[in-house]
Amino acid sequence: MSGLLLQNKNAVIYGAGGAIGGAIARVFAREGARVFIAGRTQAKLDAVARDIAAMGGTVETAQVDVFDQQAVEKHADAIAATAGGIDIALNAVSVMHDQGTLLANLSLEEFMRPIDGFLRTLFITSKAVARHMGRERPGVILTLSEPGAKLAVGGILGHGVSSAGKEAFSRLLAAELAPGNIRVIDIRPHAVIDAPAAGSYTKDLFKRSAAAAGQSVQEFLEVGMVQGTLLKRLPMLSEIAETAAFLASDRAGAMTGTIANLSAGALVD
Repeated sequence: MSGLLLQNKNAVIYGAGGAIGGAIARVFAREGARVFIAGRTQAKLDAVARDIAAMGGTVETAQVDVFDQQAVEKHADAIAATAGGIDIALNAVSVMHDQGTLLANLSLEEFMRPIDGFLRTLFITSKAVARHMGRERPGVILTLSEPGAKLAVGGILGHGVSSAGKEAFSRLLAAELAPGNIRVIDIRPHAVIDAPAAGSYTKDLFKRSAAAAGQSVQEFLEVGMVQGTLLKRLPMLSEIAETAAFLASDRAGAMTGTIANLSAGALVD
């Protein structure tokens, strides 16, 4: 019996050129998965692919616009035809949005941007992969959310609603897909401490709030955000990636319709 968690699994990762998506792709490959990585920027995908190839992993890249439903479905169909099916899918797509603006100054467009953006990509990618999953081969769909799904603070109206929507989407999708032997699990990290240095969009996302506090983005994370966690620290990319690999594996086969809270205790459900 192989000691690799994802041996002989076919995994597709959307947004794999980003910090979290790339970290998870690398760990999936290390754990034996055949990894198909998709995203908007080919250069970023190539960087992840080079790392995977260097460790002896199997990877294929595709420049795909996840807002283009037809393109995503065509890509998923091609993976299934080549690999014989899709076992694991992860949506790690990022959508730049507003954090910090109160209702009086928030435009409708700013409010809707994360709601429409994140949930649109979740619907498109989930629908594309689900038809190639399950039945005799267990399938797993992983999603990502944030503590904003539960927080009651000002200035994150669009972000909080989109976060809650992602978690509701995952829970309801789990109920629909369970009869077909497909699990759906949401991972809820907090702001990731080493993500900005790895090229995450959060470096720009938190710039305004950090400046208002007279801090750099890294100081804002290390000093400000950690105070709202039980462990007085923030999660790392490696912790998210390692957890995702376990949740995608058969060892977590009894888990579905739930949230893996990796926020270092920002919220206690």
